[in-house]
Amino acid sequence: MTFFDDFVIDSLDDLINLIEDVGFVPFFENEIEGFSIEEHIAPGHWYDDTSNGFWDAWEWKGPAIKKAKCAYGKFLKGKAMYISAKWFPDFANYRRDGYDFDARYEDGLASFDDNTLYELLNANAPIISKSLKRLGDYRKGGRRGFDSSISRLQKLCYVTVSDFIYATDKSGNEYGWGLAEYSTPEKFFGRKFTDKVYKRTPEESYERLFKHFKKILPGIDDKLIDRIIK
Repeated sequence: MTFFDDFVIDSLDDLINLIEDVGFVPFFENEIEGFSIEEHIAPGHWYDDTSNGFWDAWEWKGPAIKKAKCAYGKFLKGKAMYISAKWFPDFANYRRDGYDFDARYEDGLASFDDNTLYELLNANAPIISKSLKRLGDYRKGGRRGFDSSISRLQKLCYVTVSDFIYATDKSGNEYGWGLAEYSTPEKFFGRKFTDKVYKRTPEESYERLFKHFKKILPGIDDKLIDRIIK
C-alpha cells in the first residue's frame, strides 16, 4: 500500500490498519501532497470549521496509540505523526544518532533545560502534561521553556505521547480537550524497543528508512524523503 492509492479512513480500525501497514502516518497535511490523515479521512470525521464538523480524528488518538501500540509525537517538522512499533526503533536510532539520552547530555549534545525536563519525565512517566508542568514548576514566575524542550525531546525520539487523558464530569462523561500523557519509548514499548533501538548503526537505520519511504511514497524526490527522516 502507498499513500497515493485511493483509500479513505472511515473508522478507528481503518486508521490502525493504515499505521500498521505503512508505518508512518502524519496527522496534518504537509509538503508531500496526500501524505496525511487530513487528506484521506472520510467526510464527517474531521473538524472543518463549520457547525457540522466532527472531532473523531482527534478522539481516535488515544485509542489508536494504545491499540496499535505505536509511537505518536511531533516527529515531522513540529507536527504530529504516528509511527508503528515495527519502524520506530530504526527511526529513533537515526534521530538519536545512536545515543541514549544520558550519553547525549554527557557529550554536550543536549541542553541543561532539556536534561532537566527529561529526567523529571523519565522518573514519573507516564505523566500528563499538566502534572509534569506542575512538578517542574513550569509556570509564570517559575521555570520556562517547557514547550520548546518537550518538542525537541519528541523530535529526537526520547519522548512520545502515550495517551490523551480527558477530564470527566460527575457522571463520568469525558469533556474538553484531551491532555497529552507523556512517556519514554523505553517505558512505553519496553523490551520490544530497547532490544532493537541500537541494534544497527544510525547509517544502517537510515538506509532501511529511506527504502521504506520510497516504497510508501513512490515517485517522491529523494531530497523530500531525506527531510522527512531528518
